[in-house]
Amino acid sequence: MEVETPRTGSRFLTTASQRGRPASADDVPVLVARQGGPAERLAGRFGGLHPTVVFLIAMLVGLAAIAVFSVGLGFLVTRVLERAWGIGAADERVNVWLAAHRTSSRTEASLVGSTVAGGVVLPIVVAAVALVCAVLRKWRLAAFAVFVLAVESATYRATTLVVHSHRPRVVRLEHLPVNASYPSGHTAASIAVYGGLVLLLTSRFTNSVFRTFAWVFAVAMVAFVAASRLYRGMHHPLDIGGGVLVGVAAVVVLVFACRTAGAAAASRGGGRG
Repeated sequence: MEVETPRTGSRFLTTASQRGRPASADDVPVLVARQGGPAERLAGRFGGLHPTVVFLIAMLVGLAAIAVFSVGLGFLVTRVLERAWGIGAADERVNVWLAAHRTSSRTEASLVGSTVAGGVVLPIVVAAVALVCAVLRKWRLAAFAVFVLAVESATYRATTLVVHSHRPRVVRLEHLPVNASYPSGHTAASIAVYGGLVLLLTSRFTNSVFRTFAWVFAVAMVAFVAASRLYRGMHHPLDIGGGVLVGVAAVVVLVFACRTAGAAAASRGGGRG
């Protein structure tokens, strides 16, 4: 027997979800606003605006917030941390050691690690996911897939325009702007896309084996990308840390924007949102 719960509830409790099948035919639970939570309260303050407008407002405000945070953290890293307690020198030694231990097979593997989080593969992944979701009329899922990468990319661009950080002083295996080391855009993008999609899947499918496999895949993918960027001499470890924070923040912003839009749709009697 299946137990139904309101769409605005924080969880979907069904016997199907316990068996690892979708918990809801329409929504991914992590994108559903909690009853009385901040997303629902914020949606109530928009005075009945269309859910799409609500989504865009929440997303853009979130983007501005994490861009300011990323720029501020970039200045902290490049102007304070790297000059204190030998942190900058230690940061550089990691890249020097990796460059000294390069081999042809490792170099090829690092190219793969960079490519799977690069400007060709990720847009294809996002476009494919968004297309499938659009065909199935899962608009919030499509919006999440597209805009989580857009928010990450915009934050990265804004940060590199303001924070000028020199890349590791080793032989670099790619030709990119030398003064755009902080943060690691590839690391941030891998978390935003692969981590974000795994978050949606593991929210909808509750089978423990599937969840374990999915999160191991996501963590391994991000680690592979980060290690590849270090190996190729494109970023310092601190740059990787900055990329991790940007990627996680992009996912948080899109989750909140989707929840707020869904709550706005529910308040308008829009049903599916």
